[in-house]
Order: sequence, then C-alpha cells, then structure tokens
Amino acid sequence: MTGWAGAGAAGRRLAAALRRLPRTLREDLWTSPVDPVPPPGRPGAPIWRPVFGMLLAIVASAITLFHVYDLIPDGSGIPVYAVLVAVLQSAALISGMARPLYAWWASLGLMVVSVRLAEPVLGPDELFPWTMPEIALQSGALFLLALRVQPRRAVTALVVSLLTGLAASTFATQAHNYALDRAALVVVAAVVVGSALRALRVARTQLVEQSELTEEERARRTLLEERNRIARELHDVVAHHMSVISIQAQVAPHLVENPSDELKENLAGIRENAVEALAELRRVLGVLRSEDALADGVRHAPQPTLDMLHELIGKVRGAGITVTTETAGTRRPLPPGVELSAFRIVQEALSNVMRHAPGARARVEVGYHTAAVTVRVTNSAPDVPPARSAGVGHGLLGMNERTAMLGGELTHGPTPGGGYEVVATLPLEEPA
Repeated sequence: MTGWAGAGAAGRRLAAALRRLPRTLREDLWTSPVDPVPPPGRPGAPIWRPVFGMLLAIVASAITLFHVYDLIPDGSGIPVYAVLVAVLQSAALISGMARPLYAWWASLGLMVVSVRLAEPVLGPDELFPWTMPEIALQSGALFLLALRVQPRRAVTALVVSLLTGLAASTFATQAHNYALDRAALVVVAAVVVGSALRALRVARTQLVEQSELTEEERARRTLLEERNRIARELHDVVAHHMSVISIQAQVAPHLVENPSDELKENLAGIRENAVEALAELRRVLGVLRSEDALADGVRHAPQPTLDMLHELIGKVRGAGITVTTETAGTRRPLPPGVELSAFRIVQEALSNVMRHAPGARARVEVGYHTAAVTVRVTNSAPDVPPARSAGVGHGLLGMNERTAMLGGELTHGPTPGGGYEVVATLPLEEPA
C-alpha cells in the first residue's frame, strides 16, 4: 500500500509539473527579463562592448557571405531571398548584444527558413541541417543569450534550438551529410562558456557589493565606537560636576548662620535633584563602561586637560618625532568638555603624525581667545612612505565628532610642502 501511495504522489507531482510546463517555458523563453547591462564603472561593465560589437559585425558579415553561397541553387546567380535571409540572420546575431532573447528567437526562426531553402540545393557532402555558417550563427546567438540569463533558461533555449534543428531536417528530398551531433557539440560549448562568464560576472558583482557593505558597516561601527568613547568621557565630566553640586547643596546650610526653612528646603531639593540626575546618568551612560574593558580599568582616572599636553608631547618625542609647541594668549581654566576635547584632538592629530608621517616634524599651537580656544597641529612631509593601514581609523572621525558636539569648526588637509594640518576652533560658550 505504501508503494502505491508513493507512486500516486509521484504521478500527481509529474502531472502538476507537466501542467506548469507551458507557463514555465513562456516565462523562461519570452516574458522574463534578461540581466541588465552593468553600468560603467561597475563590475562586469562591458568596457570592451564597442570593440566586441565591431568584431561581431565583421564576423557576421563574413558569415553572411558564406551563407549566401550555401543558398545558391545549382551554382546560378544569387537570388534575392538568399541575400535577405543571410543578412537578417547576421543582423539578428548583432542585435543579440542588446536584446539577446528576442535575437535568439529571430535567429531560430530564420534558421528554419534557411534550412528549408537550402535543403534542395545542398550537396550530399555538405553539412545538414546546419551548415558551418548556421552553426556559427546559432552558437553566437546562444552564447549572447547565456551571458544574460540564468543557466536553466540558457539550457532550455539550447534544447529548443536542437529540437528545432532536428525537426527542420525531418523532411528531406535527397541524401545529406547529417551533422546535428557535431553541431550540438559546438552550440553546447557556446552555452557552457557563456554561462560560465555570466557566473563569473555575477560572482564579481556580489563580491564588490559585499565589500562595499562591509566597508559601510565598518565605518558605521567605527563611528559608533568613537561616539561611545566620547560619551564615556563626558559621562565622567558630568558625573563629577553633579557630585560636586550634590555635596555643595548638602554643606551649604552649615555655612549660613540660622538658615531659614525655605533655604534648607531649596538646598535639600537641589541635592535631591542632583542625586537623582546623577543616578539616572550613571544608569544610562554607565552601561557603556561594561562594553570596554580598558575603560573599566581607568574608570576613576582623571580626565586629561591642556595642562597635561607636556606629558603627551614628551611621549611623542620619545617615539622619535620632533615636536615644537607654541601658546598664544593667557592660559586660563576652560569648560571641562572643551579642555577634554582640545586635548583629545591634539592627541589624535599627533597619533596620525606618528602613524602616517614617519620621520616628520610636528608643531602644536594652542590659542586662548575671548570666546574660543584653537588648537593647530601641523607636520612636515614624511621622510619615508607610511605603511598602508587597514580599515577605517578613528582619528579624523573622532576630531569631527568632538568639534561638532561643541559647535566648533574643524578643518584639515594637506599643506603645500607635502605635510598635513589640523585646525580646530572650540567655542567656550555652549552652542545655542
């Protein structure tokens, strides 16, 4: 019983496949679109297309001449229909570069006409049903089709071509040198080569697209990592000030003789709000600490300021880079975010000098102005070419993020002497 049930299910599947066959053939060989031609600059883009089209036209013209003589009855003058059929077949081959599916259909129909016209006049030693020009035309049409459709559709077109050639040779008026088997080897090879080239183009396209997506993802991840790092540092700055506010609000009543109840109540409210804000800040931003083991190790380290630039520059000099410094204006305390960002920008710029300009001389300039502080880091041309770095760096990305966060401006670019320059202007007032 199980065997009968399995056979019945297989029969039903076969019947369903046969019912779907006409629709599948119609979609594969007529309605479904072919692969679009890749735009210039993309993988698989036919840079050689004009040259290939010219060569194809030359080959098609040569095939036309040979094909015309195949259709000459009894060695007499060339009839008009012979020239017309040969020219149309060559034109169909050339049009296959733009419309390979319709060109193949046209080539197939013209092949049937050509076979029926040539059959009465072909000698017994000449190939039949496809002469050498016919084989070349059919192989070219199938090759161009295989370049632009899925292998299954190309194989279906190949089978249809072979069956059509077999059917066209059915009614013969004389003996012929039947060579459909040899012709089949040529057209099968054309389809195989075309499908292999299409598979190579598709693989290259997918590889380039995946590389672009990977590069975009790497850049996005780098941006998020840099923002997380900035958020951790600002969390420390804000948390420090909120803690100071809380302590000052708690101590303030003891510094006033006979403080009023309203003052005590207001100071208690300030302290309560500061404690709540600090707890909320630690809950929201403190989670970033858990994703960075290094940050956990320096959780309580003081945030760097411009007063610590001499230590940073000393380390850079120890790495073999000549660094000079200059300060314009009077050094004064700056807002913590500005101090931190200015130090980090100088640090990132000097790191880029060590990484991308080995042997260069660097100069750090800090300018204190009424409404802003500027930092300028320049370097000369490197003594030796820098090693090629992989991936996306954090340097310029972090500088842009920090400057934009404070409402400042950052400019950077090469200098005329072959060096590089980074200039950041950080406003001292919070941007509106």
